[in-house]
Formats: sequence, C-alpha cells, structure tokens
Amino acid sequence: MATTDAMTLTLPTPDAAFKIGTRGSPLAMAQANETRAKLATAFDLPFEAFTIVVIKVTGDRIIDRPLKEIGGKGLFTREIEEALLAGEIDIAVHSMKDMPTLQPDGLLLGTYLEREDVRDAFVSRHARAIAELPQGATVGSSSLRRRAQLRARRPDLNVVEFRGNVQTRLQKLDDGVALATFLAQAGLNRLGMADVPHHPIGTDDMLPAIAQGAIGIERRADDHRAAQMLEAIHHIPTGHRLAAERALLLALDGSCETPIAGLADLDGGTLRLRGEILREDGSRVLSDDMTGSIDDGPRMGREMAAKLLDRAGPHFFD
Repeated sequence: MATTDAMTLTLPTPDAAFKIGTRGSPLAMAQANETRAKLATAFDLPFEAFTIVVIKVTGDRIIDRPLKEIGGKGLFTREIEEALLAGEIDIAVHSMKDMPTLQPDGLLLGTYLEREDVRDAFVSRHARAIAELPQGATVGSSSLRRRAQLRARRPDLNVVEFRGNVQTRLQKLDDGVALATFLAQAGLNRLGMADVPHHPIGTDDMLPAIAQGAIGIERRADDHRAAQMLEAIHHIPTGHRLAAERALLLALDGSCETPIAGLADLDGGTLRLRGEILREDGSRVLSDDMTGSIDDGPRMGREMAAKLLDRAGPHFFD
C-alpha cells in the first residue's frame, strides 16, 4: 500500500497511465512487468494504470557484430533514455549490467528492485560443466568477461561470438553453432526457463558481471512524482551492493571493451567486495577482495580499482 506521503501524489489511472519504457525482448518485458506489479501493489492500483512502452534499441537491431565494434553498453539504453528525456515515458527499466556508469544530464538512476541470483549459468546439452567439454570444443558468448574467464581456464576451447536474446542463443545451440554457452541465472529464473539444460556456476569459480541480476529504474531528475513512486519499491540492500560494484566499474573505466567482473555481498552491516580484471585472451587475471562497513562500499570500489590498476600496469587492456 502507498505511504501517507505518497497519498498526496496524483496517482496514475487507466485513463492517464504511468508509462514504463523498456526494450522488447522477453526478458526485458518480464523485468518491466515485475516493475509494474510492484508499483501497482505499492499504491493499490490496477495494472491498467501502468502502460509498458516497447522501444527498439540499436543493440537489439544489430546482432551480427561484437558490442565493442558498434558502441558498447549505451546501445541498449540510448533510445530509451531519449524517450525518457522527451517525456514520452515516465520511467525506464533496465538490466543493470547493461548500464553505463554515467547517465545523461537530466536523468537519475537510483532505484533498484531486489536482486535475483547473481550467478552465471553454463548451458549445454552435451556437458554439465566447463571441465567436461571436449578438447577444442566451440563455446559461444558475446561477453568479453565470460570469454576471457573461459580462455583463462580452458585455452584449448574455440570461443566464438554469440549475440542475441536468450531464445536466439538457445536456438544457436540447437543449430550446432556451439556446444555450450553462458546465460545469467537471473534471466532464466525471470523467464521461468527451468527446463533449459543449465548448471549454475558458483561465484568463486566465475565472478559475475558488475550488477548482474539487478533491475534498475531510471527517471527524469525533475520528476518528483516518479521519485516518490519509485521510493516505494526501492530495495535498499541491493542499492548498497550496486553502489560498491558500480564505483569499482567507474574507477576502472569499465565498458563492453574491458573484461571486468565484480560482486558485493552483505552480511549484516558488513560488505564484502570482490573484483577481477582480465586480459581479453585470458593470459592474465588480477583479483582483489575487500571487507568493510556497508556504508563504505563506494570508497572500497574506488580503492580496489586503484589497487588493481596499479598491479596491472599501463598496457594491461591493450
């Protein structure tokens, strides 16, 4: 139910719906619907008071080239953010691992839903784990992080580009393009795809992408109604975890062109942050592990980045 302060808002109605912008993939739609359900519950409103607006983004239109060749993470957000700035939508729902560390002027990103499973999932009809793949087997992935982590563990494997949404990548496996791939366990869970042949990989074995498993909601900086509505569904522990992880990413100047992994975990008032940077060919892997107060997450992220970059030297990512 809405709080007393929220009751003073002009709440949306089916005739004046609150517009939620999103990409059009099945996973993006599932995330937008999760956001709509939480808002409807928080303010005791019918689902019809919220409209999902699908916006085609460049990253979904171009799937035959690596992201680093066509512009990086902003390819999944640019058109949605343009619609938000133009007032065509009220909020934008994003997979946080796709989000650049800085937002355009006039937009704020500070609302997160409760985080899902952070692990990567190994997906194959022929093996249950990376170690079971035959010598020289072909594995598909579009993620520089996963490709580098895989090459570090199994340099004998043939790693190929594998872009597209979850359904597209599964079809590529069925077509024999590769013996295995990786998906985010969170995506499989949100899509209800327990029947897909997959095995979660522990974070000690494969550290996930920064903010993997988290949904972020972006709004206009001057939209006070949206700010109050989003406050009702913000998950504070997830916010603390992402503040540390994204501070690490920002200080590392992370993008789709650099293999970076990181994960923050909470235990009461204590935050543990792990980070990892890799050469693209997997020949070098540097990692760090820090523990501190829950409020020190951003500082820990910056300090960890400085330590990793100092150890890496000036040409690590060349």
